[in-house]
Amino acid sequence: MIITTNNDNPRSIARGWLSWLLLIVSLLIVGAFLFSPPWTMLGKTHLVGYAICHQIPERSFHIAGHQLPLCARCSGTFLGALVGFTVMTVRGRRRAGSLPSAFITVILVCFIGLMGIDGINSYLTLFPDMPHLYQPQNWLRLTTGILNGLALSAIVYPVFNYSLWRDATDTPSVKGLKELGLMLAISGIVAVLVVLQLPPLLYPLAILSTLGVLLMLAALNTVIVLAVTGREHYAATWQQAVLPMIVGLAAAFLEIGAIDVLRTVATRAAGLPF
Repeated sequence: MIITTNNDNPRSIARGWLSWLLLIVSLLIVGAFLFSPPWTMLGKTHLVGYAICHQIPERSFHIAGHQLPLCARCSGTFLGALVGFTVMTVRGRRRAGSLPSAFITVILVCFIGLMGIDGINSYLTLFPDMPHLYQPQNWLRLTTGILNGLALSAIVYPVFNYSLWRDATDTPSVKGLKELGLMLAISGIVAVLVVLQLPPLLYPLAILSTLGVLLMLAALNTVIVLAVTGREHYAATWQQAVLPMIVGLAAAFLEIGAIDVLRTVATRAAGLPF
């Protein structure tokens, strides 16, 4: 962790105490989420989903009578992001600090564009008699969401590494079509599992999609924390990386809690059903 003290340097001692204080406060925030209502695992996943997703039942998958915590598109986005983060980590990109090649980046941008087109088309159907390209389907929302999540992970992952690590390399997060194809293949399996809506998959899918949300928010928050504190490129070991990552995670829970409260107040004031 970034907790270093030097008995002959008052500034180092103060910095060390501040680091410990940040760590304790961050752990308390994370603990407050884990050990407070709702008490069920599904309840907690829906609390996370409530902050970032409309959770419209008709646009969500249901398993064993339970709605997943994220709509079809958001489920795809954050499951796709989780697949991307996992594949890049397993394939040794733990300190890769460069974006993919221009060719791969263009493909990823197209992935994001496809989700945008499908999202706009789906949004238009909310208004009676509004012209749209095609009839939206949840499997299509899921698919375009997964493509978007893969693209976002390939962009966020190297930015996170570059900001965090002192020895971040110029290795691209996704090396080529073969690696991108592997991500797509794994994501395809995940998509099929979601569409099948098998009862035993309720908890795994709810937890994994929620984990994707927390992972993405924590990574982005960590980058912001490092930039604000002037600690970019500080960490040389995982021990030094712990503090900014935990602070980033705690910030994610604060953001989720704040949005949940604001959404609840706003929707109740407007008399909306969600």
